[in-house]
Amino acid sequence: MAKPLTVGIDVRELRTAKTGIKTILEEICREFKTMESADLHFHFLDTSMPIYTGNNKLMKLGEHIKYQLWKQVILPFKAWSKKCDIVFCADTVPYLHLGYKTIPIIHDAFCFESPQHYGKLWLWIYKKTATPGARRSPFVVTATSYARDQISHYMSIPANKFVVIHDGPKRLNYVEDNDKTYTTLESLSLTPSKYILHVGSMYKRKNLPALVHAFSKLKKTGYADLKLVLAGSFITNKFDNDYDLILNIIEANNLQSKVIITGYLSDGKLNQLYKNALLYVFPSINEGFGLPVLEAFAYNLPVLISNSTSLPEVGGDAALQFDGFNVDDIAAKIKTVLDDAELQKEMIIKGQERLKLFSWHNTATKLIDVFKRAL
Repeated sequence: MAKPLTVGIDVRELRTAKTGIKTILEEICREFKTMESADLHFHFLDTSMPIYTGNNKLMKLGEHIKYQLWKQVILPFKAWSKKCDIVFCADTVPYLHLGYKTIPIIHDAFCFESPQHYGKLWLWIYKKTATPGARRSPFVVTATSYARDQISHYMSIPANKFVVIHDGPKRLNYVEDNDKTYTTLESLSLTPSKYILHVGSMYKRKNLPALVHAFSKLKKTGYADLKLVLAGSFITNKFDNDYDLILNIIEANNLQSKVIITGYLSDGKLNQLYKNALLYVFPSINEGFGLPVLEAFAYNLPVLISNSTSLPEVGGDAALQFDGFNVDDIAAKIKTVLDDAELQKEMIIKGQERLKLFSWHNTATKLIDVFKRAL
């Protein structure tokens, strides 16, 4: 009987991540658990060390050291002890190979494109560990052709080593939702179908100041009851944080009661925000994929996106595009959708058709094929 394929999956990030990496890892692991068989075994590898998530500089430095200890030493030996054939990571992979091969997902090239938004120490460590680890892997997975081209260029990895495997939409209602609609919306002073939604952290590349400016222009043409909801976790990275700028724009335009900033929300609360929104706007000027586009499609929302980087590749003809660098164009496109009920219906139908191209089951199946090819 042939030896089963044994895959070790680094799940440490599930303890710390709150953004796309966490979603991807959660959804892929959920699919992998349903695919276990006599020919395919999974080991979900985690650290036993406590993880620090606060803001103390010295403790954060210690956490960086513990992370590298996990990634470059403990994880390799755990994988070796489990007799893994493949070590799969939704971020960086260890350089050390102890009888296994590594497969990383690399989501984007942000740290190479905008190094000023990252701490120098973090950037130095990334280039000294993540890049060599990826180069040593037989394949590198990424979610879009755009991301593949950028990563290949900046990390000097041949394009033929990349495998493009699309992500799927996050299942916000997978777990029973105990958050009632009225408590979620009322706590934020929101009325169903009377707000525009954006979900994502306040990184500079998300281009949220432009969205707030566009919303201000829109309000001057009417829409007295319309609000803008910016949902997503606050970030502590001082190099890549637009929070203060967003607050200044809100205050300068007297939008304090019209722009709602929620901070981090549970999946249940996000579920309610998506279900009751009027439309979804994603003005980001740099994305490796753009998971919220699919989430908005899944909730039958008309979706508007920037025409930058990977977003047209994900949204296709189902999302209305605008120039993310042009506030007037953002405002005009939003107004076009708000004023045209038939267009809204058409966009929702196209979104449902587009969504059929993306699923986590397909993602997991294609990953397993990559694991087999790597051997």
